[in-house]
Formats: sequence, C-alpha cells, structure tokens
Amino acid sequence: MSDDQSHPTGAEADPSEANTPTPEEEELRRQMEEEIRKVRMEDLILQSAVSLLNLAARRIGKEDERDLEQARIGIDAAEALSEYSPEEARPQIAQAVSELKLAYAKEAGGGSDEGDESTSSVKDENPPEAQNQADSGLWTPGGEKA
Repeated sequence: MSDDQSHPTGAEADPSEANTPTPEEEELRRQMEEEIRKVRMEDLILQSAVSLLNLAARRIGKEDERDLEQARIGIDAAEALSEYSPEEARPQIAQAVSELKLAYAKEAGGGSDEGDESTSSVKDENPPEAQNQADSGLWTPGGEKA
C-alpha cells in the first residue's frame, strides 16, 4: 500500500522526464518566441492606449461603474501614450480622447445633484490655471494641450 502512494507512475516517476517538454510544447514555445520577436513597442503602447480608452469610457458611461477620477487618469494616460503609438493610429486616438473628454465634461458638469458634487471635487483637485487651459473654457482631464 505505501509503495503505491510513495512512487508515482508514468511520466511522474522520473523527475527529469517531468521537466522535459513534449514536442508539442516545444513547437508552441518556438511559435510564441517568434511572435514576441515581431512585437514592436509602438504596437504594445497602442494596445495599452486602446485599453485605457475603453476602460475610461466604461468609467464614464456605465452608471454602476462610474468613477470620474479613474476616467480622468485613463484619458490623460492614453493621450500621453498617443505620442508613442504608430503614427497612423494617432488621429483615431486623438478623436477618442476628444470624445471622452466631452463625455467626461458632460458627466462631471451634469444637471443632477450628483454630477454637481463630482464637478466641485474634481475642480478643487486641480489648480485654476489647469482648469482654464482648454480653448472652450471648460476644464478637461489633465488640463494640458498636446
């Protein structure tokens, strides 16, 4: 009885065999290595910017997930990353950032009492000079021009 419990069977019997990858695992590892060699930093940065924009949109648009501070951080970060994204993607990122800034401003300055509270707390966190930098006179996340 104790022999069965203390001695594993099959590939587990020899510890050196347990660490030896199968030919399928080797092929998968080789394919993954090849894909990693092809990845450019700009592509990874673009993926990150898109993820930030998508999450910021959720933090603005979904009532049960609303967190305007997190949305502001995401918008600012995506805007900063756009400089390092592939050049052909920059106009789309800029468009998405603009749309999210508008949605943010609408939510932060919304007609409800809840929105008014958000507006006052966000404005208090930012210096007055950052609030006045946008051409429209509205404060935008980050308050900086690209």
